[in-house]
Amino acid sequence: MANFDDLLTSIPTEEPAPQLSKEEYAAKKKAEREEVFAQSDQTALEVAGDGGKFAQFLDLQARLDRYSAVNALLTFAKDPGASRLGSFDYWKRQNCSVKPGQTAIAILEPQEYTKDDGTPGMGYAVRKVFDISQVDTRKLRNAPPHHYTERQILGALISKYPMKIIGVDDLPDNLGAMTSPDGDILVRKGMEFSDTFRAVAYEMAGAELATDPQLSPEQEFCAYSATYLLCRKYGVETREFNFDKVGGVFDGMDAQEIKGELAQIRDAAENISGRMERQLEAQQRTAKNQNVR
Repeated sequence: MANFDDLLTSIPTEEPAPQLSKEEYAAKKKAEREEVFAQSDQTALEVAGDGGKFAQFLDLQARLDRYSAVNALLTFAKDPGASRLGSFDYWKRQNCSVKPGQTAIAILEPQEYTKDDGTPGMGYAVRKVFDISQVDTRKLRNAPPHHYTERQILGALISKYPMKIIGVDDLPDNLGAMTSPDGDILVRKGMEFSDTFRAVAYEMAGAELATDPQLSPEQEFCAYSATYLLCRKYGVETREFNFDKVGGVFDGMDAQEIKGELAQIRDAAENISGRMERQLEAQQRTAKNQNVR
């Protein structure tokens, strides 16, 4: 009879990790968060001082439009070309696996906790994610992408807007669109799709950002940037955009202020695109019901 007693004793190849106390664990997590926050600060300063990097950042934010500006900055620092993020478990649920040797991207996730006095609080936890480029996707089943016509996209932009949108024959200074004192958007007739989309989206973004009747230079730039985000999301021509003057806009701002501006850009675009998505989804449901009949 074979004897396997020699296999019953093994020597560990390395020392097991020491068990951390509650205080040590909390200190470790705090240091982790501080490192991630510092990374977002550094990246904010970098993109705010370089027009090319700023445009690259907006491209990434357009692809990751559901992520906050801070998490877009953290992703940009590690992989400016990222397009779809997920945790290790997320990719596993998609029948995919993270490729060997990949370095995770650290982002921040809101997390509720209980304070020492028993009241609820809200903080942030570091979450590790991987871009789809870091994943073996041979078994991934993707839903077919939606393709919308220019008419559908422009219709979704205009539909359900709370103020009137009025076509006019001419506008001062050859403007494509402008907002009237009553809040209505006047749009010059006869323009091509891209020009019409950009002009109307800019006025809508300005309305999202406005705190006074007259936009400040910073708000104008934010509206311009939010329009760029919307164009990138919906495949509208962006060659006319130029961010070479970004450094002057953010000059004198610290990292927190810059992140605040980036958040406003993202939120303004998201508010508009959220309404657009609801309209496009409604169009799809209508078309589907008609096909069934």
